[in-house]
Amino acid sequence: MKKIALYDTTLRDGTQGEGVSFSLQDKLDIALRLDDLGADYIEAGYPASNEKDEAVFQELRRLPLKRARPVAFGMTRRVGAKAAQDAALAALLAAETPAVAVVGKAWDFHVTKVLQTDLDENLAMVRDSVRLLKEAGRTVFFDAEHYFDGRRAGRQYALAVLRAALEAGADWLILCDTNGGCLPEEIAEAVAEAAREAGGPLGFHGHNDAGLAVAGTLAAVRAGAACVQGTVNGLGERCGNADLCAVAANLELKMGLECVGRENLAKLTDVSRFVYETANMLLVPGQPYVGPSAFAHKGGMHVAAVARDRRSYEHVDPRVVGNTRRILVSELSGRGTILQKVGGTDFERDKGLQQKVLREVQRLENEGFQFEACEASFALLVRRLAGRDKSYFELDHYSVGIKKDGDRPPVTEATVKLRVGPDWQHTVAEGDGPVNALDAALRKALTAAYPGLAGMSLVDYKVRVINSGAGTAARVRVVIESRDRREHWGTVGVSENIIDASWQALVESIEYKLMKDEENTHE
Repeated sequence: MKKIALYDTTLRDGTQGEGVSFSLQDKLDIALRLDDLGADYIEAGYPASNEKDEAVFQELRRLPLKRARPVAFGMTRRVGAKAAQDAALAALLAAETPAVAVVGKAWDFHVTKVLQTDLDENLAMVRDSVRLLKEAGRTVFFDAEHYFDGRRAGRQYALAVLRAALEAGADWLILCDTNGGCLPEEIAEAVAEAAREAGGPLGFHGHNDAGLAVAGTLAAVRAGAACVQGTVNGLGERCGNADLCAVAANLELKMGLECVGRENLAKLTDVSRFVYETANMLLVPGQPYVGPSAFAHKGGMHVAAVARDRRSYEHVDPRVVGNTRRILVSELSGRGTILQKVGGTDFERDKGLQQKVLREVQRLENEGFQFEACEASFALLVRRLAGRDKSYFELDHYSVGIKKDGDRPPVTEATVKLRVGPDWQHTVAEGDGPVNALDAALRKALTAAYPGLAGMSLVDYKVRVINSGAGTAARVRVVIESRDRREHWGTVGVSENIIDASWQALVESIEYKLMKDEENTHE
């Protein structure tokens, strides 16, 4: 089986995406996850650009990587300078990585307009830089920047840049679709041509500005590229880079090539979500293979078909990439969907309860509730209708006040009075807003009786106006996403009052946590 080298640049190119920033420790943690996934190369940063990246390379020397080889990224020498005296190249060598990547111009427009030098000097810059790095004993990746635009403008010069790097000792020639605008067929044609006329091991680096980075990467591999570059989740500047989660899965599952190995594919979803979490970004529901909705089924007919044979509506088994099948509950659900969602012998025999749950879901969704992303609320609903619900506390009242004093930030204070068992709790807490304050006051009242709540946190809060035609009296839907060390869950509340809708979702989030803790204790 042909092996395709996986070259990850999440820690360098990925950080150029808007809103993406990793600390030193973040980079090290992600590097360990990438190594465990089976990446061959990890481009960890640009040591000449900032102190943090310099520190990353120092720490990488002590990191117990099993397979991946760290790569330092840099540029060819400056115009008119000597490679041996170039500070950026010196920083590359000082990083002491076994491999380095050096980027050079392959488009004559960039040479004359951006670098403001002549074409021969650019070729000399490529040769000198690659030769210096190779003589220092490094594995050298030469990234031919804007290769496809350069080929379109002047095929012979683009090829001459590749030959210059190869003659100087480059181990890999990486053809870069830097502007991300090429169609897959153009990429395939250019890669095949480079293999014929320049030679050398080829790789591809694609950006996603036309939405084709993954398709372009696969086309490049079919045409002869043996190294794929990209980022986890497609992070990167503008529209991002090729998403290595989709690339790796497609290479292994669709093209029959070895990339990270079949066993490691099961780690894809976990790695994807770890990077999102570390970057403080929300998951992309419809992301291929690893997204929460990648194997989610909503329509009753689809659910029934998948129950008989998953191949009816799933192109691969979700377990292969570490994901899970999700059965979504909505007004489109049939009794079969409810049965699939809840399961269990008792529920399967109780057709009356199945019908009762279905009718209640349809009624509530007509009022504005939504259970697709709020499976915790659905689980609590089923328990109530089955008569198995439990009251963990009883509310007497809550109140929220906001004080704005001059130019100072507003202060929110929440008061909660409730009964936990035989005892009444009356607590007050401040927060950044009404929901934060209510959450703090509620936890203060409950944590003594339910210490497990200390391990729970709210991670997302969404508000949606349902009937906007009603103006300020419109009903709103609030969805709260929570998590603990075991799982994520969502809850929903609906009301004309945004505070009350938030309270409903908040209470159900806590009730679900207490319910799951109780179940886990009895396991």
